[in-house]
Amino acid sequence: MDSLKGQFLIAMPSMLDFNFAHTVTCLSEHNKEGALGIVINRMIPSLKAKSIFKELKLEYNSETADVPIFIGGPVHENEIFILHGSPFSWEGSLQITPNLAMSNTMDLIRAIAKGDGPGSYLIALGCAGWGPGQLEAELTQNAWLTCPAKDEILFDYAVDDRWNAAVKTLGIDPVLLSDTAGHA
Repeated sequence: MDSLKGQFLIAMPSMLDFNFAHTVTCLSEHNKEGALGIVINRMIPSLKAKSIFKELKLEYNSETADVPIFIGGPVHENEIFILHGSPFSWEGSLQITPNLAMSNTMDLIRAIAKGDGPGSYLIALGCAGWGPGQLEAELTQNAWLTCPAKDEILFDYAVDDRWNAAVKTLGIDPVLLSDTAGHA
């Protein structure tokens, strides 16, 4: 089995599961035991980082107070997951690509609160998870497209533009993408 670690999962227009409809998920891990990823294009409109920092009793600065918080997925919804660029020296950082890692340790959260964290990061509550063979089955059912994770889509594009941008990396016009699955 080839690993999809470091890939974006792009929900097909026919995706009916409201947790994943029109989402882009960055796969942080994929092996024979399953897969784990973070949805990168769903923010929690009413929640900013300062609420999390206050709950964790962390000092924070005005620059980090209004950082948006994302819905990372329907699994472990009360846990923090951070996708980030360099540096990668944080405790428990899981390297995803040469330019991207995931962590959920206090040293990184504390550094972000103070403004001493990585230059690029995304804070999410929850993650997406698949059991052994589950993601592979969904792929054969045409539920997802995949493409390599792109740092610029993750960190530079507006949240509402990430799905279209990910689809376009495959040379596909999103308007022409059908919501009807087919098999060759």
